[in-house]
Amino acid sequence: MLESAALDNDVRLHILGELIVRGAAPSVSSTATALRSAESDIAATYDRLAANRVIVLRPGTRDVLMAAPLSAVPTPYVVRVTGGRSHYGNCVWDALGVLAMLGVDGDVETSCADCSSALRLTVNNGELEPSDAVVHFAVPAARWWEDIVFT
Repeated sequence: MLESAALDNDVRLHILGELIVRGAAPSVSSTATALRSAESDIAATYDRLAANRVIVLRPGTRDVLMAAPLSAVPTPYVVRVTGGRSHYGNCVWDALGVLAMLGVDGDVETSCADCSSALRLTVNNGELEPSDAVVHFAVPAARWWEDIVFT
């Protein structure tokens, strides 16, 4: 079990690293090559990570859709890191989590779900700057995984 736990961690970190550096999630094949592991072992790891809600795969595939807090596809939550890089968060909470995970300052650009006005949240010196914005979670946390993509 320890072997699979170590591989799970290595694969998770590889996926996150590729999303950070390239802005794209790696395939099972490219992860196997990068980690010098058998493709079947990596495929099983992707399945385990998805079953344990560490990553979200596109339905019917092993293509990564989400590796919290990062999204592998464009979303309305654009994270602009000081210095020019940008990433996508899965939701506003995850978008702020991208800045925290990277330990950097930056902005989250999105729009108000109620009125569609542009909305920017700024993290400066590791702290969220004051804002009149309100975060509303339409789905109770206990039900998020019923449809995590919608949530």
